[in-house]
Amino acid sequence: QVQLVESGGGLVQAGDSLRLSCAASGRTFSSYAMGWFRQAPGKEREFVATISPSGGSTYVADSVRGRFTISRDNAKNTVNLQMNSLKPEDTAVYYCAAGRGHIVITGPRYEYWGQGTQVTVSS
Repeated sequence: QVQLVESGGGLVQAGDSLRLSCAASGRTFSSYAMGWFRQAPGKEREFVATISPSGGSTYVADSVRGRFTISRDNAKNTVNLQMNSLKPEDTAVYYCAAGRGHIVITGPRYEYWGQGTQVTVSS
């Protein structure tokens, strides 16, 4: 069992930066691929970024590539999402998730999900 708690969301202006963090419980954190997803009002959940269990591989969605960076610290059981040059279209609830595999892009492959943190970007 893995419990995930996101933090770091908030209200910012376009062009600002935010750093989201996800704290995981359990001793097996380093065996899971971790991912970030987001869901805007009235829209489907969208993949944002994923990182392999070791942290050696990452993949980010085209919509955020060059602006968002995912990282993890297995010693601290945390995964982070650094978001730069934020745009109003980045407004959403952001979720972190844990799943088995190396690089996991599809939501259904993730076993555990956090409650989400709201990110609002004003223009």
